[in-house]
Amino acid sequence: MQDKEYFKFDGITFLPAVLFVLLIWLVYYVEVTFHIRFNKMGIYPKSIAGLKGIFTSPFIHGSLQHLWSNTVPSFILLVLLNYFYRKQFWFVFIIGLLSTGILTWLIASNGYHIGASGIIYLLVSFLFFKGLLVKHYRLVSLSFLIAFFYGSLIWYMLPIKEGMSWEGHLSGFITGLVIALFTKNKMPEKRKFQWELRNYDSSKDPFMQQFDDEGNFFEIPSEEEE
Repeated sequence: MQDKEYFKFDGITFLPAVLFVLLIWLVYYVEVTFHIRFNKMGIYPKSIAGLKGIFTSPFIHGSLQHLWSNTVPSFILLVLLNYFYRKQFWFVFIIGLLSTGILTWLIASNGYHIGASGIIYLLVSFLFFKGLLVKHYRLVSLSFLIAFFYGSLIWYMLPIKEGMSWEGHLSGFITGLVIALFTKNKMPEKRKFQWELRNYDSSKDPFMQQFDDEGNFFEIPSEEEE
């Protein structure tokens, strides 16, 4: 499989990200328009009733600022996930969403935990660690870009800001790492130069023929010069 067959940039690349963003904005629009608050649909730790938030909490936001701060990174990261790991996209997204929610439900403090930030930490973690693990040059480059643009997020996995679900952030990060470690995907074949092939014969290589046995370069005269 070549790079061009594995990495496909088309309309489908954007579709899941667009749908996700539209959904979280639609939920907020319904809240504002009909004066409804869905906060109690969030994750409430160690409560049977709070389990429903595992499925619903990423789509609920407490304010316009909260919603906007999660819109741009979630859109960008979902596009990157779908472009670089299309075959694993739905597995990473669905299993990651559920696992992040379950872990948040287990470790978080009392209160309703809402917002897509856990998904953002999941995607940042997966994209960073998976690129380093597979060692494909494009994916390693992506890992460095993720670290550059989102490296500061690591501080928000600590209880440094009151009212912020740092447990959800930590849960997403741990989930992304675990999924990166245990998912397998067939990567595009690494491009090989002629001299890396098994049947390579240096004696038939026009370039190598310009070197003598001691490694000295000499120019082979062309037929016109002869």
